[in-house]
Amino acid sequence: MNTSSFRRLIAPALLALAACSSAAQAATYTMFKDPNCGCCDHWADHVREGMEAEVTIAQSTDMGVVKDEHGVPAQLRSCHTMIVDGYVIEGHVPAADIERLLAERPDGVRGLAVPGMPVGSPGMEMGDRTQPYQVIAFGDAGMSAFATYE
Repeated sequence: MNTSSFRRLIAPALLALAACSSAAQAATYTMFKDPNCGCCDHWADHVREGMEAEVTIAQSTDMGVVKDEHGVPAQLRSCHTMIVDGYVIEGHVPAADIERLLAERPDGVRGLAVPGMPVGSPGMEMGDRTQPYQVIAFGDAGMSAFATYE
């Protein structure tokens, strides 16, 4: 294969790779939180550091409305709600699980949730204290465990 043929083959692949990289960087991360909640700010820092993402914070004094608008099931609710690239991230979901969701894009999944505020989850660190929790995938496919933390 000559250099010209190689360039014709590799150029489209490089353009596709650049487009994917730009799309990932272009994703918006908007977190809705009550103005009085401090753990939400800690979790946003976790996402910023873990995903190298710009997280915009939108204050809301009626988080129930935000959760209703984005279809967060009542049994999965927590203190904050983030919208990223069309997905709903509810509560203290680890950044690695958000990255996995965005990479895999499983059929029938609208979002991920960590119900409540488990000690030891990102943003809820309290020294060595931890409690087990699950990250739950939810959407048209129903609800299922996406990750488990002991």
